[in-house]
Amino acid sequence: MRYGDTDVLTGVSFTARPGEVLVLLGPNGAGKTTTIEILEGFRRRSAGDVLVLGADPARGGESWRARVGIVLQSWRDHSKWRVRELLEHLSRYYRAFATDRRPWNVDDLLVAVGLTAQAGSRISSLSGGQRRRFDVAVGIIGHPDLLFLDEPTAGFDPEARREFHDLVHEIADDDTTILLTTHDLDEAEKLADRILILCGGTIIADGSADALTRRISTQAEVRWSVDGTRYVHSTEDATAFVRGLFHRHDDTITDLEVRRASLEDTYMTMVRQFEAGRRDAAVREFSEVASS
Repeated sequence: MRYGDTDVLTGVSFTARPGEVLVLLGPNGAGKTTTIEILEGFRRRSAGDVLVLGADPARGGESWRARVGIVLQSWRDHSKWRVRELLEHLSRYYRAFATDRRPWNVDDLLVAVGLTAQAGSRISSLSGGQRRRFDVAVGIIGHPDLLFLDEPTAGFDPEARREFHDLVHEIADDDTTILLTTHDLDEAEKLADRILILCGGTIIADGSADALTRRISTQAEVRWSVDGTRYVHSTEDATAFVRGLFHRHDDTITDLEVRRASLEDTYMTMVRQFEAGRRDAAVREFSEVASS
Protein backbone atom coordinates (compact mmCIF):
# COMPACT_ATOMS: atom_id res chain seq x y z
CA MET A 1 0.00 0.00 0.00
CA ARG A 2 1.40 3.37 -1.04
CA TYR A 3 0.19 6.89 -0.22
CA GLY A 4 1.89 9.31 -2.59
CA ASP A 5 5.60 8.51 -2.32
CA THR A 6 5.25 6.73 1.01
CA ASP A 7 5.10 2.94 1.22
CA VAL A 8 2.87 1.98 4.14
CA LEU A 9 2.88 -1.78 3.48
CA THR A 10 5.80 -3.39 1.66
CA GLY A 11 6.02 -7.06 2.62
CA VAL A 12 2.77 -8.35 4.06
CA SER A 13 2.38 -12.00 3.03
CA PHE A 14 0.57 -14.71 4.98
CA THR A 15 -2.14 -17.36 4.78
CA ALA A 16 -4.78 -17.99 7.45
CA ARG A 17 -6.25 -21.48 7.82
CA PRO A 18 -9.84 -22.47 8.69
CA GLY A 19 -10.49 -22.40 12.44
CA GLU A 20 -7.23 -20.59 13.16
CA VAL A 21 -6.97 -17.67 15.59
CA LEU A 22 -4.42 -15.36 14.04
CA VAL A 23 -3.30 -12.33 16.07
CA LEU A 24 -1.74 -9.32 14.34
CA LEU A 25 0.60 -7.34 16.56
CA GLY A 26 2.60 -4.22 15.85
CA PRO A 27 3.44 -0.74 17.13
CA ASN A 28 1.26 2.24 16.26
CA GLY A 29 1.82 3.23 12.65
CA ALA A 30 3.00 -0.22 11.61
CA GLY A 31 0.15 -0.66 9.10
CA LYS A 32 -2.18 -2.97 11.03
CA THR A 33 -5.35 -0.97 10.33
CA THR A 34 -4.46 -0.57 6.65
CA THR A 35 -3.87 -4.31 6.35
CA ILE A 36 -7.18 -5.16 7.98
CA GLU A 37 -9.10 -2.62 5.88
CA ILE A 38 -7.66 -4.10 2.67
CA LEU A 39 -8.69 -7.60 3.75
CA GLU A 40 -12.17 -6.38 4.70
CA GLY A 41 -12.62 -4.71 1.30
CA PHE A 42 -12.82 -1.19 2.73
CA ARG A 43 -9.55 0.01 1.17
CA ARG A 44 -8.03 -0.74 -2.23
CA ARG A 45 -4.43 -1.94 -2.23
CA SER A 46 -1.80 -0.36 -4.47
CA ALA A 47 -0.34 -3.71 -5.56
CA GLY A 48 -0.23 -7.40 -4.68
CA ASP A 49 -2.73 -10.25 -4.65
CA VAL A 50 -5.34 -10.79 -1.94
CA LEU A 51 -7.85 -13.62 -1.64
CA VAL A 52 -10.32 -13.69 1.23
CA LEU A 53 -12.64 -16.71 1.24
CA GLY A 54 -11.67 -17.27 -2.37
CA ALA A 55 -12.53 -13.77 -3.60
CA ASP A 56 -10.77 -10.45 -4.05
CA PRO A 57 -12.21 -8.35 -1.20
CA ALA A 58 -12.08 -5.23 -3.38
CA ARG A 59 -14.79 -6.82 -5.51
CA GLY A 60 -16.66 -8.91 -2.93
CA GLY A 61 -20.45 -8.87 -3.29
CA GLU A 62 -23.23 -9.22 -0.73
CA SER A 63 -23.04 -13.02 -0.57
CA TRP A 64 -19.31 -12.74 0.15
CA ARG A 65 -19.89 -10.06 2.80
CA ALA A 66 -22.46 -12.28 4.51
CA ARG A 67 -19.62 -14.73 5.22
CA VAL A 68 -17.45 -12.07 6.89
CA GLY A 69 -17.91 -10.72 10.40
CA ILE A 70 -16.32 -7.45 11.50
CA VAL A 71 -15.95 -5.95 14.98
CA LEU A 72 -14.53 -2.45 14.68
CA GLN A 73 -12.79 -0.53 17.47
CA SER A 74 -15.89 1.64 17.76
CA TRP A 75 -19.31 1.76 16.11
CA ARG A 76 -21.90 4.38 17.02
CA ASP A 77 -24.77 3.97 14.52
CA HIS A 78 -28.38 3.00 15.25
CA SER A 79 -28.31 4.21 18.86
CA LYS A 80 -32.12 4.51 18.99
CA TRP A 81 -32.64 0.82 18.22
CA ARG A 82 -33.17 -1.65 21.03
CA VAL A 83 -30.63 -4.44 21.38
CA ARG A 84 -32.87 -7.36 20.46
CA GLU A 85 -34.61 -5.41 17.64
CA LEU A 86 -31.39 -4.64 15.80
CA LEU A 87 -29.98 -8.15 16.23
CA GLU A 88 -33.22 -9.67 14.90
CA HIS A 89 -33.14 -7.24 11.96
CA LEU A 90 -29.55 -8.22 11.12
CA SER A 91 -30.41 -11.89 11.50
CA ARG A 92 -33.02 -11.55 8.74
CA TYR A 93 -30.39 -10.03 6.48
CA TYR A 94 -28.10 -13.02 6.91
CA ARG A 95 -30.95 -15.47 6.33
CA ALA A 96 -31.68 -13.73 3.01
CA PHE A 97 -28.28 -14.78 1.66
CA ALA A 98 -28.36 -18.57 1.76
CA THR A 99 -24.89 -19.19 3.14
CA ASP A 100 -23.73 -22.52 4.49
CA ARG A 101 -24.11 -21.18 8.02
CA ARG A 102 -27.34 -20.15 9.69
CA PRO A 103 -27.25 -16.99 11.82
CA TRP A 104 -27.24 -17.25 15.59
CA ASN A 105 -30.50 -17.60 17.43
CA VAL A 106 -30.82 -14.12 18.95
CA ASP A 107 -31.59 -15.38 22.48
CA ASP A 108 -28.58 -17.72 22.39
CA LEU A 109 -26.40 -14.89 21.12
CA LEU A 110 -27.53 -12.57 23.90
CA VAL A 111 -26.55 -15.24 26.44
CA ALA A 112 -23.18 -15.79 24.73
CA VAL A 113 -22.22 -12.10 24.89
CA GLY A 114 -23.79 -11.47 28.30
CA LEU A 115 -26.55 -9.05 27.24
CA THR A 116 -29.74 -10.96 28.07
CA ALA A 117 -30.71 -8.41 30.74
CA GLN A 118 -30.23 -5.56 28.24
CA ALA A 119 -32.23 -7.15 25.39
CA GLY A 120 -34.95 -4.49 25.59
CA SER A 121 -32.64 -1.54 26.22
CA ARG A 122 -31.85 1.16 23.70
CA ILE A 123 -28.32 0.87 22.37
CA SER A 124 -27.63 4.46 23.42
CA SER A 125 -28.26 3.51 27.08
CA LEU A 126 -25.62 0.75 27.21
CA SER A 127 -22.45 1.24 29.24
CA GLY A 128 -19.08 1.20 27.47
CA GLY A 129 -18.47 -2.47 28.27
CA GLN A 130 -22.03 -3.45 27.31
CA ARG A 131 -21.72 -1.54 24.05
CA ARG A 132 -18.53 -3.47 23.27
CA ARG A 133 -20.36 -6.77 23.88
CA PHE A 134 -23.08 -5.58 21.53
CA ASP A 135 -20.46 -4.75 18.88
CA VAL A 136 -19.21 -8.33 19.17
CA ALA A 137 -22.77 -9.67 18.85
CA VAL A 138 -23.24 -7.68 15.62
CA GLY A 139 -19.99 -9.05 14.25
CA ILE A 140 -20.74 -12.72 14.88
CA ILE A 141 -24.52 -12.95 14.42
CA GLY A 142 -24.16 -14.36 10.90
CA HIS A 143 -21.91 -17.23 12.05
CA PRO A 144 -19.16 -15.89 9.75
CA ASP A 145 -16.51 -18.04 8.08
CA LEU A 146 -14.03 -15.26 8.79
CA LEU A 147 -14.17 -12.84 11.71
CA PHE A 148 -12.14 -9.64 12.07
CA LEU A 149 -11.76 -8.44 15.67
CA ASP A 150 -10.12 -5.03 16.13
CA GLU A 151 -9.26 -4.49 19.82
CA PRO A 152 -12.38 -6.49 20.78
CA THR A 153 -12.03 -6.38 24.58
CA ALA A 154 -11.36 -2.67 24.99
CA GLY A 155 -13.52 -1.56 27.92
CA PHE A 156 -14.12 -5.08 29.23
CA ASP A 157 -13.63 -5.83 32.91
CA PRO A 158 -11.50 -8.93 33.77
CA GLU A 159 -14.52 -11.25 34.09
CA ALA A 160 -16.02 -10.09 30.79
CA ARG A 161 -12.63 -10.45 29.10
CA ARG A 162 -12.31 -14.04 30.33
CA GLU A 163 -15.81 -14.87 29.11
CA PHE A 164 -15.04 -13.32 25.73
CA HIS A 165 -11.87 -15.39 25.42
CA ASP A 166 -13.96 -18.52 25.96
CA LEU A 167 -16.35 -17.30 23.25
CA VAL A 168 -13.46 -16.76 20.80
CA HIS A 169 -12.31 -20.34 21.31
CA GLU A 170 -15.89 -21.58 20.84
CA ILE A 171 -16.21 -19.63 17.57
CA ALA A 172 -12.87 -20.95 16.30
CA ASP A 173 -13.89 -24.52 17.17
CA ASP A 174 -16.76 -24.01 14.70
CA ASP A 175 -14.11 -23.62 11.92
CA THR A 176 -14.38 -19.83 11.86
CA THR A 177 -11.07 -18.19 11.05
CA ILE A 178 -10.37 -15.24 13.35
CA LEU A 179 -7.98 -12.38 12.63
CA LEU A 180 -7.56 -10.27 15.74
CA THR A 181 -5.60 -7.12 16.53
CA THR A 182 -4.81 -6.18 20.10
CA HIS A 183 -2.30 -4.23 22.16
CA ASP A 184 -2.86 -6.64 25.07
CA LEU A 185 0.01 -9.11 24.70
CA ASP A 186 -1.33 -11.30 27.49
CA GLU A 187 -4.58 -11.59 25.54
CA ALA A 188 -2.66 -12.39 22.36
CA GLU A 189 -0.75 -15.18 24.10
CA LYS A 190 -3.97 -16.70 25.48
CA LEU A 191 -5.92 -16.59 22.21
CA ALA A 192 -3.47 -16.99 19.35
CA ASP A 193 -2.77 -20.16 17.44
CA ARG A 194 -0.33 -18.05 15.45
CA ILE A 195 1.05 -14.54 15.84
CA LEU A 196 2.10 -12.11 13.11
CA ILE A 197 4.27 -9.14 14.05
CA LEU A 198 3.95 -6.23 11.63
CA CYS A 199 6.59 -3.53 11.79
CA GLY A 200 7.62 -0.92 9.27
CA GLY A 201 5.01 -2.17 6.81
CA THR A 202 6.30 -5.73 6.67
CA ILE A 203 5.77 -9.00 8.54
CA ILE A 204 8.89 -9.52 10.65
CA ALA A 205 7.73 -12.63 12.55
CA ASP A 206 5.18 -15.41 12.03
CA GLY A 207 4.65 -18.30 14.43
CA SER A 208 3.14 -19.50 17.69
CA ALA A 209 3.93 -17.56 20.86
CA ASP A 210 6.19 -20.39 22.02
CA ALA A 211 8.01 -20.64 18.69
CA LEU A 212 8.64 -16.88 18.57
CA THR A 213 9.89 -16.89 22.14
CA ARG A 214 12.36 -19.67 21.35
CA ARG A 215 13.71 -17.63 18.44
CA ILE A 216 14.75 -14.95 20.92
CA SER A 217 16.01 -17.21 23.69
CA THR A 218 16.30 -20.96 24.08
CA GLN A 219 17.10 -20.54 27.77
CA ALA A 220 14.60 -21.19 30.54
CA GLU A 221 15.05 -19.91 34.07
CA VAL A 222 14.40 -22.43 36.83
CA ARG A 223 13.80 -21.15 40.38
CA TRP A 224 13.42 -23.35 43.45
CA SER A 225 14.03 -23.49 47.17
CA VAL A 226 15.64 -26.17 49.36
CA ASP A 227 15.60 -25.82 53.16
CA GLY A 228 14.73 -22.14 52.86
CA THR A 229 17.53 -21.29 50.44
CA ARG A 230 16.48 -19.86 47.06
CA TYR A 231 18.25 -20.99 43.87
CA VAL A 232 18.11 -19.82 40.25
CA HIS A 233 19.53 -21.61 37.21
CA SER A 234 19.33 -21.04 33.43
CA THR A 235 19.11 -24.06 31.17
CA GLU A 236 18.17 -25.02 27.62
CA ASP A 237 16.50 -28.26 28.78
CA ALA A 238 14.25 -27.35 31.69
CA THR A 239 12.58 -30.77 31.79
CA ALA A 240 15.84 -32.68 32.21
CA PHE A 241 17.13 -30.17 34.76
CA VAL A 242 13.98 -30.37 36.90
CA ARG A 243 14.05 -34.16 36.71
CA GLY A 244 17.62 -34.06 38.04
CA LEU A 245 16.59 -31.71 40.84
CA PHE A 246 13.95 -34.12 42.10
CA HIS A 247 16.39 -37.03 41.80
CA ARG A 248 18.83 -35.19 44.10
CA HIS A 249 16.47 -33.44 46.51
CA ASP A 250 13.14 -35.30 46.22
CA ASP A 251 10.28 -33.64 48.14
CA THR A 252 12.54 -31.11 49.92
CA ILE A 253 12.11 -28.87 46.87
CA THR A 254 9.60 -26.03 47.30
CA ASP A 255 8.52 -22.95 45.29
CA LEU A 256 9.53 -24.51 41.98
CA GLU A 257 9.07 -22.22 38.95
CA VAL A 258 10.10 -22.54 35.32
CA ARG A 259 10.09 -19.29 33.38
CA ARG A 260 10.70 -18.49 29.73
CA ALA A 261 10.77 -15.10 28.07
CA SER A 262 7.23 -13.73 27.90
CA LEU A 263 5.52 -12.77 24.65
CA GLU A 264 5.99 -9.14 25.70
CA ASP A 265 9.76 -9.68 26.03
CA THR A 266 9.84 -11.40 22.64
CA TYR A 267 7.73 -8.77 20.91
CA MET A 268 9.74 -5.84 22.24
CA THR A 269 13.04 -7.51 21.33
CA MET A 270 11.95 -8.25 17.75
CA VAL A 271 10.59 -4.75 17.17
CA ARG A 272 13.74 -3.12 18.60
CA GLN A 273 16.01 -5.36 16.52
CA PHE A 274 14.06 -4.52 13.35
CA GLU A 275 14.09 -0.79 14.03
CA ALA A 276 17.81 -0.87 14.89
CA GLY A 277 18.47 -2.68 11.60
CA ARG A 278 16.55 -0.02 9.69
CA ARG A 279 18.52 2.76 11.41
CA ASP A 280 21.82 1.05 10.58
CA ALA A 281 20.75 0.64 6.94
CA ALA A 282 19.77 4.32 6.75
CA VAL A 283 23.13 5.38 8.20
CA ARG A 284 25.00 3.19 5.68
CA GLU A 285 22.96 4.61 2.80
CA PHE A 286 23.62 8.18 3.96
CA SER A 287 27.34 7.45 4.30
CA GLU A 288 27.50 5.99 0.78
CA VAL A 289 25.71 9.01 -0.69
CA ALA A 290 27.92 11.46 1.25
CA SER A 291 31.12 9.75 0.12
CA SER A 292 30.14 9.56 -3.56
